Amino acid sequence: MPKTKPTYLLHKPTGQARVRIDGRDIYLGEYGSRASRERYDDLVADWFARNGDLKSYVLEVDDLVLLFLEHAREHYRKDGRLTSEFECLKLAFRPLIELYGHSRARDFGPRALKAVRKVMVDAGRTRRSINSMISRIRRLFRWGVENEHVPVTVLQALCAVQGLQLGRTTAAEGEPVEPVDEATVNETLKYLSPVVAAMVQLQLLTGARPGELVTLRPCDLTMETDGVWTYRPQGHKTVHRGRERRVYLGPEAQALLRPYLDRAPESFCFSPREATELRHAQKRAARKSPMTPSQAARRPKAMPKKAPRERYTTPSYRRAIERACEFAFGMPPELQSPPKDENGKRLEETAAQRTLRRRLAAEWRKQNTWNPHQLRHTRATAIRKQFGLEAAQVVLGHAECRVTEVYAERDFELAARVMKEIG
Repeated sequence: MPKTKPTYLLHKPTGQARVRIDGRDIYLGEYGSRASRERYDDLVADWFARNGDLKSYVLEVDDLVLLFLEHAREHYRKDGRLTSEFECLKLAFRPLIELYGHSRARDFGPRALKAVRKVMVDAGRTRRSINSMISRIRRLFRWGVENEHVPVTVLQALCAVQGLQLGRTTAAEGEPVEPVDEATVNETLKYLSPVVAAMVQLQLLTGARPGELVTLRPCDLTMETDGVWTYRPQGHKTVHRGRERRVYLGPEAQALLRPYLDRAPESFCFSPREATELRHAQKRAARKSPMTPSQAARRPKAMPKKAPRERYTTPSYRRAIERACEFAFGMPPELQSPPKDENGKRLEETAAQRTLRRRLAAEWRKQNTWNPHQLRHTRATAIRKQFGLEAAQVVLGHAECRVTEVYAERDFELAARVMKEIG
C-alpha cells in the first residue's frame, strides 16, 4: 500500500486534472474546477476503501471534534487546570454533532453552519453567545486545516458566514453586565465569611479579575517605596498573548490584605480552609454549654467530608457571594431546598415540582443576587468618571479602549452638563 494518497495533478498538454491510481492515469476534467475536485475525492475515497483505510480520508465531523478536543485538553490549560474555554467548546460543538456528526468534515459548508446556528437561535441563546459559539466552530475547522484533516476551502467558505447583528436577527439580546451598587455589596458583606468579605472589598478597590484575586500569593507582591504595592499575577487571562498584567494596591487595599500575608510566600492568601476553621471556631464560641471530652467521644461520627481546597476558584468564589445574597435579601425557604414536614423530614417531589422550584429559584437569583464580575464593572465606572477612559483601561489591564468601554459605563451626566452649557 502506498504511504501517501494519490495526488491531484495537472496534465499540462491538455490542461486537465489527473490522478494516478494503481499505475493508471485517470483524467478528471478541467484542472482546478469543482467537478474535477469532486471526481478526485470520490476516486481517492474508493482507493482508501479498497486498502482498508477509508477512515483516514473520509473524516466525519464527530471524528474531527474528538481529535480537536484531544488537542484542546492539553492546549487550554492554566496552572495545570483546564480553563473554562474547554467547557465552552464542548457546548458549542453539541448542536454541530447532533445535526452533522456523521457528515464528511470536508463537505461541511456555510449552509450547514447556518443550520447549526438556527438550532442555537431556536434554543433561546443570546445573539452574542451564538456568535461566540459559531466562532468556536470555525476554530475547529481552522485546526482541521492546520493539521491537514480538511481542505482549506472548507474554512474559507465558513468564514463567509457573517455574525448575527443587533436588530437584524430573531435571536434574543442578552442583558449587559451592570455595576453593582456599593450599598448592595455592603449589605451582602454581613453574611460573608471574613475571608470572602476581604476578597470582595479588595476586588472592589482594585478592579482585579476574580481569577486574579483567587490566585493571589505573597510572593507575587512587590512593595514599592512610593507606598503602592504591585501584584503581578503568575497566570492571568492574557498571559498566552505575551502581555504583562499588574494590579496596583493603594493604602486601603494594603490594609485589607496585610492580615493574609502572614504565611509561606507561595501559599495562597485566601484559603477556604481558613474560612472553614474560622466558622467552626465561631460555632464553638457561640455554643451555650461546652462539650466535654467524654461527650465528644460518645457523639456518633458523621460521614467524612471532603477536605477544603487550598484556594478558592472563580466558581466557588461566585457561589459564596450568591449564598450570602440569599440570606441578605431573603430568598424564600421553599425555593432553597425541597419542602419538609412538621418534623423536618424532607418530602418527596415530583420531577415537575422540582423543575418548577429550580426555575423559580433561578429567577429569584437573577433579580436579587450579583456576581464578582460586577465589582470590576463598578470600579471601572468610578475610575472612568473621575480619571477618564485611559486610566480605567490601564487599571483594568485592557489592551484596547473599546474593551474598557464595555466595563466602564459612560458618564451621561457629563454629556448633559455640556449640552446645558452649549446646546
